[in-house]
Amino acid sequence: MASLLEPFAVSFVVRALVGGVLLAAVCALVGVWVIARGMTFLGEAMSHGMLPGVAIASILGGSLVVGAAASAFAMALGVNALRHSREFGRDTSIGLLFVGMLSVGVIVVSHSRSFATDLTAFLFGDVLAIRWPDLLLLAAAFAVVAVASAICYRPFLALTFDPRKARTLGLRPDIANAVMLTLLTITMAVAFSVVGTLLAFGMLIAPSAAAMLVARRLPAVMLTSFVIGSAATVIGLWISWYAATAAGATIAAVAVLMFFAILGTRRITATVRRHRPPALTANPATEGSQ
Repeated sequence: MASLLEPFAVSFVVRALVGGVLLAAVCALVGVWVIARGMTFLGEAMSHGMLPGVAIASILGGSLVVGAAASAFAMALGVNALRHSREFGRDTSIGLLFVGMLSVGVIVVSHSRSFATDLTAFLFGDVLAIRWPDLLLLAAAFAVVAVASAICYRPFLALTFDPRKARTLGLRPDIANAVMLTLLTITMAVAFSVVGTLLAFGMLIAPSAAAMLVARRLPAVMLTSFVIGSAATVIGLWISWYAATAAGATIAAVAVLMFFAILGTRRITATVRRHRPPALTANPATEGSQ
């Protein structure tokens, strides 16, 4: 048992564990709404669209998280401005903004010799390099997201299932949509700082998608998503310690594998139930004659 806990006796692994659990909490509150509202493609596009802000912040010597948040927020504003366009659908506008932002980021990177070495960290992150200021940032992000989610729970719920009814009830769906996009921006920015931009999307979606297979009510789904994300963090760090693999990538991979394990178990259980022979019922007339 002592050998199993050996990795978590090291200070940088403990910081990574705390950071991963905080990230799981933030992603649980936002990821459920992202999936329920069909905003998965937006989350994916936003994770890549952060590159220009991160590249510019790196060149100027500023905060990479602030740069990522500014870039993601610019994309969110663009998507929100074009979502009612009659000429093309929302997915088209997201795709165009995604390609445009990514192209700008690549152009900036191509003119910067110093950023080339940081590109791997941008894409895949370095969860084992988390410092205490990073944990404070994650804790602050969780506090903001938790408070906003609690205040806007009813508007978010109405916006997800019936935007027209939300407007009729005076819940201001436009404002609720803007708040939800802001929370997604904050989540992607802080997630990028922990597991990198390519893997942040996995931590946002995989635990929440798995939780939706287990629970039905949204609060229960969020709690289950947090548990799954935290378990993925613990298991991923443990595997990366003994297998010498990239910690961030391992955590995200474990989260995705947990989703497919739950999905497979659910399908096998459903198949067994469908093919189970019906229980034999006793015939009252026969019982009486006996």
